[in-house]
Amino acid sequence: MPQSTAAPDPSASQPAPRPAPFARLRSQVQACLQHFRQGPATPPAAYTLEKELKAAFDEAARALLEHEFNRLEPDGRAQADPKVRYQRQTYRVNKKTKAEVATSFGAITLRSFLYLAREDGEPGLHPLHMRLGVVAGSATAVLAERAARWAVDHSQREVRQWREAEHGLHWSNDRLRRVVREFRRTAVAFREEAQVQRLLQWLGEAQRSRGRYRPVLAQGRDGVLVPIRGDGYQEASTATVSVYDRRGRRLGTVYLGQMPEAHQASLTAALTALVTEVLRRWEGPLPRLVYVTDKGQAQDDYYRRVLRRQRHPRQPGQRLAWEWVLDFFHVCGYLAKLREALFGAGGCRWYERMRHWLRHRAQGAAQVLRSAMQHLHRRRLSKAAEGQFWEAYGYLRRHSRWMDYARYRRQGLPIGSGVTEAACKTVFAQRLKRSGMRWDKGSGQVIVDLRALHLSGVWQEVVRKDLQARALPERVSSQPQARRSGRKAA
Repeated sequence: MPQSTAAPDPSASQPAPRPAPFARLRSQVQACLQHFRQGPATPPAAYTLEKELKAAFDEAARALLEHEFNRLEPDGRAQADPKVRYQRQTYRVNKKTKAEVATSFGAITLRSFLYLAREDGEPGLHPLHMRLGVVAGSATAVLAERAARWAVDHSQREVRQWREAEHGLHWSNDRLRRVVREFRRTAVAFREEAQVQRLLQWLGEAQRSRGRYRPVLAQGRDGVLVPIRGDGYQEASTATVSVYDRRGRRLGTVYLGQMPEAHQASLTAALTALVTEVLRRWEGPLPRLVYVTDKGQAQDDYYRRVLRRQRHPRQPGQRLAWEWVLDFFHVCGYLAKLREALFGAGGCRWYERMRHWLRHRAQGAAQVLRSAMQHLHRRRLSKAAEGQFWEAYGYLRRHSRWMDYARYRRQGLPIGSGVTEAACKTVFAQRLKRSGMRWDKGSGQVIVDLRALHLSGVWQEVVRKDLQARALPERVSSQPQARRSGRKAA
């Protein structure tokens, strides 16, 4: 059984030796079982036994973690590494300090050496904290990951209550924000790579699938209003990239989100980089490329300035043929405006027939417009109804080139932007638009990035890559310096 290695304080009276964690655990478990066996088996007794056993095992695990982590560095400064190097900066050993580190079993006291930077004014570092993956100096990697995962769906008040109930930790809002923000900062760097791998996996499945259509890589983007502290509601933006197999079934979707920003530049850059990297690394036949959105300034600008000019990343001379599909259900909203202007509360049969034409007939938009004009000539409309008619009619006429739904369906292309519309709800509304909530753009972006990781199904992959890629301090050898000093003395 591992014994405690904490050095005794000679100035203090020596307390009675405490039993090792395994011995304490054994005695506590035996006491719990004996108490349970002395009475009848009832629901309250079983509930109490389970709670007591969990508390006993958690306390034993907490003590073992504290013992194991504290033994990684020597007690004396003379035995510690005199210097370490981290990110091209040299640090010298100073003194041992203690800090409270939260774990999934409760708080532990971690004693580690503080190393000071060679240059004045630079912050010091704790190499032991970095080797153990301690996040923001106050939480282990496991607990930080759990806190971030809870923050995806719950408010910070709910997360704090959960930590107190499950782990006995009393955190302030500031401490919780620091841990979640630091977890997001390191994890989000691996988001693109994880999403690229996931999309490539789905493209491979789509290529191997059976059906009469070519696989489809579809992207979309949309906006959603979110409450900003001090500035009312502003438009945030979200984007999706989906893969469809040869039967037209959606295999999966990855998500992006950006808090309100001028011209949505960050989302445009992230979406373009993601799709470009997927096409660069995809070695199979080029899938059909589809851009499914409703109409909007950001959607129009992205198609005209980026997609229409985009070149194949592996074949620079080949231009990518993106098919812009205007969301069918968004168009049906304007068709409903035509019905209301022409027939008032009636016209339901005409609306259903026009909707069918628009979806199934070649040049369906032109036939809908022709039928609407014929009914207009037979009726006298009020000024308001006439204005509504020409607004809807003009919309359908201007954008009819992106309404060839009969051909889209023959090719197995998606005709609705429901995936992107749902992303506005799942990425933003469900978490950021609860009653009374107001957000800073920075703190809101932390939650949006975490939700995008979770909804894309790449959370565990990102966490694994983050832990594996963390740079660690290296010991600075004193031998080359000794040789130089020896030469100088000679």
